[in-house]
Amino acid sequence: MITLAIAEDHQALIDGMKLFLKNEEDIQIVGEATDGEALIQLVKNKRPDVVITDIRMPKCDGIAATRAIKKEFPETKVIAFSMFDQFEAVQQMRAAGASGYIMKNSSLQTVLQAIRVVALNETFFDDSISTMNDLTKEIILLSTREKEILRLIGDGKSSQEIADILCIVKTTVDTHRKNIMQKINIHGRTDLIRYAVERKYDF
Repeated sequence: MITLAIAEDHQALIDGMKLFLKNEEDIQIVGEATDGEALIQLVKNKRPDVVITDIRMPKCDGIAATRAIKKEFPETKVIAFSMFDQFEAVQQMRAAGASGYIMKNSSLQTVLQAIRVVALNETFFDDSISTMNDLTKEIILLSTREKEILRLIGDGKSSQEIADILCIVKTTVDTHRKNIMQKINIHGRTDLIRYAVERKYDF
């Protein structure tokens, strides 16, 4: 028997999934949550084999929740359930410890397949997710610090504000800005801000 917990801030999606899975004899839904904090507590209380979690949720997003779950309960398998198929979103969930990633517009049969696959200690990534190679070649060139700064630029932060947040000097931020622009072949402050906003991946 595979025990399952579902986290999604739209109750209708939870209800639809529960209705579809209720007749599957090898799967038992042990709880549901509508925010990340509730999900973490649910896992602590019920210790499910598999968790399906949205990425964008109140209080604690799916990435942070996955990281917390995998740290305390590494045997629990996590499947991301998302509208986002961007490279960065998939990579962040994988880095947090997710074993699977499925899209919200996928069929419920795909959801069922993903649950059974990850329960066997394997990985499952939705066929509708584009291959990594061509999604964002330029983003791969950036260092962790450069991605961090790019994300803050996308949040509308100035160089001084970024420096304060990251506890570095403004000139270092300006240097990183120049390096980012060179790597992704962007010219001009306005173009960099536009690019950063498009790449913000607001989970």
